[in-house]
Amino acid sequence: MYRIGELSKLSQISARTIDYYTSIGLIQPAERSAKNYRLYADETLQRLERIEQMKKDKYTLDEIKSTIESWSKITPEEQVSRKLTDLQHHLSQLEREVKELEPVLNKLKPRQANHLYTRLVPQTAACIEALMILINKSSLM
Repeated sequence: MYRIGELSKLSQISARTIDYYTSIGLIQPAERSAKNYRLYADETLQRLERIEQMKKDKYTLDEIKSTIESWSKITPEEQVSRKLTDLQHHLSQLEREVKELEPVLNKLKPRQANHLYTRLVPQTAACIEALMILINKSSLM
């Protein structure tokens, strides 16, 4: 648990901004200390990172708040289903990109192709393994 000053240092967001986010309901303290200090959980640090990223992407605080509220209404099954849908979408996009690159790949010299192959195979295998774990843990499949 973090007091507001500690959270401010870790997130690199001013204590005043954190106080404001708390007052408008973007974040909430997890509990109060014996001396009545607001204490924030690790999840708050992650939420602050998301908020800052969304601000960089030009979202308003109202839009950020409604987005965060919608996240809390999603059940774990819906989260897994959405994540799998997002991954399938991304995989389709990657497949299209690979088809676009096929002419270039076919023109590679054997050493270049071998180098590319040895760099891509471990990453691809890790991605496939992660997907298989997700699919097997999902009660939706």
